[in-house]
Amino acid sequence: MPLQSMVLMFHVAVALLIVALVLLQRGKGASAGSGFGAGASGTVFGSRGAASFLSRATAVLATLFFATSLSLAYLARQQTAPTSLLERAAEEQTTTTPPRFELPDLPVLSPEAEDPGSPAASDTAE
Repeated sequence: MPLQSMVLMFHVAVALLIVALVLLQRGKGASAGSGFGAGASGTVFGSRGAASFLSRATAVLATLFFATSLSLAYLARQQTAPTSLLERAAEEQTTTTPPRFELPDLPVLSPEAEDPGSPAASDTAE
């Protein structure tokens, strides 16, 4: 499996984890409810532990996301771009000599061999 495919799969996984972590975090307005006793009871990590863990995890994943983005850009820059059919045909035309086509010798018709029903033949008969 090429390196670019592996980095791309890791990049997508990090992006999905960032989305999940952001959705797990509580907004700034949720702290207003904790003043009345409702905020601390709904957390898994305690009243303060979730905010620090989720924010640190989000920062680490964001750093990984930026690193994989830069590495994907670098890997994509190393590849050669595919050429179009017109560019490929122009390259082949300049590298190869064009074939020479010669016309076959055509028979020359004499005036006597013309069709008697043609208008040119009727003009000369008169």
